[in-house]
Amino acid sequence: MAERRLVVEADGGSRGNPGPAGYGAVVRDGDTGQIIAEAAEYIGRATNNVAEYRGLIAGLRAAHAVDPDARVDVRMDSKLVVEQMSGRWKIKHPDMQPLAAEARTVFPRGRVSYAWIPRERNKDADRLANEAMDAGKAGRQWEPKAAAASAVAGRPAPAAEEEPQPPVRPAGWAGDLGTATTFVLLRHGETHLTPEKRFSGSGGSDPELSDKGHWQAERAAAALAARGTVQVVVSSPLKRARQTAEAVADRLGLEVRIDEGLRETDFGAWEGLTFAEVQQRHPADLAAWLASPKAAPTGGESFAATARRVALSRDKLLARHTGRTVLLVTHVTPVKTLVRLALGAPPESLFRMELSAASLSAVQYYADGNTSVRLLNDTGHLR
Repeated sequence: MAERRLVVEADGGSRGNPGPAGYGAVVRDGDTGQIIAEAAEYIGRATNNVAEYRGLIAGLRAAHAVDPDARVDVRMDSKLVVEQMSGRWKIKHPDMQPLAAEARTVFPRGRVSYAWIPRERNKDADRLANEAMDAGKAGRQWEPKAAAASAVAGRPAPAAEEEPQPPVRPAGWAGDLGTATTFVLLRHGETHLTPEKRFSGSGGSDPELSDKGHWQAERAAAALAARGTVQVVVSSPLKRARQTAEAVADRLGLEVRIDEGLRETDFGAWEGLTFAEVQQRHPADLAAWLASPKAAPTGGESFAATARRVALSRDKLLARHTGRTVLLVTHVTPVKTLVRLALGAPPESLFRMELSAASLSAVQYYADGNTSVRLLNDTGHLR
């Protein structure tokens, strides 16, 4: 089969430099030029260059969600980003170095190329960046006019305010729907932040498993090996999830595949803080976040944005592993989101689920789009 080629166009802007900033990115089919995914976000106060790098990362992640094995041509009107990512210019600014390093982790080395284009040829990404900044000025996060997940899956695009949901059809009353695809959902083991209930997302220090976390991972591995049903292991890119996944994969004799869409929500300025500390330091942020899934912590990601990328990964994995049992090793928010979407439950249900470290949950998906939640927060293997 011929290798797929994708084109990423990305941009970022700041009204003040530094000032209110946002980014935009589109993913195009390399053969047809059709836009098949888009991303944009208001990121608070930042410089143009930071926003441009954030746009690049978002574009690469969107392309990875479409096809992790593709070759990607990145086109940007930022000479700085293109030259730095191509390795021709040194990255001296401390704010740029971690962003460039993050961008390089999305695809394997050698699968991404960079080219400069004039601004008039980057108008779609520029438009999205401005839409994101306009949304931020209005006190909200950018919302897509058509869900990227629908475009990739070939489904009709939902309205702008709609989120991905399965068809509403009760499994207990359905006929023979054939062999289901089963997602076994394993939350990673504990880190040093877990016992203190500190926010630990994808925007923090990426902690490793603690000694207890490693023990929990081994216990989960033993339980899953005893069941003998897992055929594929897929993990979030974050260390704590990868380490948990590797413990299971080693026991099962499988390899760990990484899916960027399974990373935890980016909690921005809240990373490393307890709920009480967030309440004290960011009361307005917290009030908005509790009231709406579209609200995000300063510099972070909303639950609505998380749901979109998790649904995109869900659809991609279902298409790739139809009829198989797939272990997804991930985090609190992605696991709860997959369960919530399978139930057709409202976003506020995320606050009404308990999910312990190294717990197991399971969802089954049928060919007609029907879903069935089979397990939630099982910790029997940890006793």
